[in-house]
Amino acid sequence: MSFFYSFDFVKFRFVFKTLTMKLAFKTIFILGVSCSLLFYSGCSSKHPAPPVITDLQIDLLTKSVWKATAVTKDGKDVLSPDYSSFTMTLTGTKGQTAPFVNFTTGGRTGTKYPWATTGKLTFDATNPATTLGRDDGVTVTYAATATQFTMSFTYNGPGFNARTGVVTGLWQFTFSH
Repeated sequence: MSFFYSFDFVKFRFVFKTLTMKLAFKTIFILGVSCSLLFYSGCSSKHPAPPVITDLQIDLLTKSVWKATAVTKDGKDVLSPDYSSFTMTLTGTKGQTAPFVNFTTGGRTGTKYPWATTGKLTFDATNPATTLGRDDGVTVTYAATATQFTMSFTYNGPGFNARTGVVTGLWQFTFSH
């Protein structure tokens, strides 16, 4: 009787050990798959793209008409009388490959203008938040907020409705809404 008793015990121990190992493997496998699914289900497949700098700038620049509040040429105030009614309207489309804004100026009462009445300002690829290129080749440094827009550039070309000597120099414009 002890022989059968030990034999049954060994057989039971062998069967129990095999079942326990299979159960442990299945449990660990199911737990691993469940954890992986929970981990990856928390991640969204698409992260929102950060806003493009030029699109943000186009939003700021095209909100409404900008009115000149200060204009200097070579450090000298020239707002009155030539620029006292000077305005600039900018229009543009977000999401362009080569982003730009079109400009239209108004309120030209004088004859000393270092740019045309209409044209295009292209955002610089390296510094789009601070540098624009005019369609006549002039590089413009600018800053824009929701209420103020400043531009500075050096102009050495022929004047628009003016002699070259009258418009050549460092220009700084401050606009507001």
